[in-house]
Amino acid sequence: METHADLGAFLRSRRALLRPEDAGLPAYGSSRRRVPGLRREELAQLAGVSAGYYTRLEQGQSPNASDSVLDAVARVLCLDDDERAHLYSLARPRPKTPRREAEPERVRPGVRNMIRSFADVPALVLGRIGDILDWNRAAHALLAGHLDIGSSDLPGDRPNIARLVFLDPHTRELYGASDGGWARKARATVADLRLIAGRFPDDPGLTGLVGELTAASAEFAELWASHAVGDCGTDTRTYHHPKAGTMTLMVEFMALPNDDGQRVAVYGAEPGSASEAALLRLLAT
Repeated sequence: METHADLGAFLRSRRALLRPEDAGLPAYGSSRRRVPGLRREELAQLAGVSAGYYTRLEQGQSPNASDSVLDAVARVLCLDDDERAHLYSLARPRPKTPRREAEPERVRPGVRNMIRSFADVPALVLGRIGDILDWNRAAHALLAGHLDIGSSDLPGDRPNIARLVFLDPHTRELYGASDGGWARKARATVADLRLIAGRFPDDPGLTGLVGELTAASAEFAELWASHAVGDCGTDTRTYHHPKAGTMTLMVEFMALPNDDGQRVAVYGAEPGSASEAALLRLLAT
């Protein structure tokens, strides 16, 4: 990942979303504006910096931008918390370290035991770029029963959430290809991957994954080019399972502080609901 190039593309994409009147500027009609959104000069004026300085920031030539400058730019662009964090990640990337042969990610025994203990509650562990590092029987049955449950133990064959969403027809149907559920999941997946890219720009696995998906999926390529960012947190989705039917489940993502970039995802249904009954039917098969 070219962090400086990503910073410029991210800032330009956010500028393009703002109309002059949204920022308190007079609107003279779209015919007089060659590009959508705010101009660089307008954004610089509203952020209280020179046009030249903002241009250098957008070109990745101001690696020592102060908190006050970044906060001002974020304010003018109306960035939410996730977008603000992404801006900081791109503007101040981690120091580069000598690249060495990447070791496969591993799940600590305590984490593995935890998700296995959930039994009737689907739970899994995601790696830095969305690889499924481990899952219990319930999560496997819910998300990818057509795959080998042992695939998560094989670094070269581990399922990847983004790859499943965009390249696996079973996953597309699971999230609802016809009712908009898959499209919403696709947008969230790419937004999460963009946030990850800001945190781990030198991850070779991420570079390879983005290249693969860009070449294989026009839908992914379009969403990736939008530079939308967002963190996967609490969410509620409807699943159309081929064996258990339709169910609505809540999912919680929890970061593992001792395992950089790893997260646990836990799925659950409203107690006493039809979705809980469907989930129990699935686990009984």
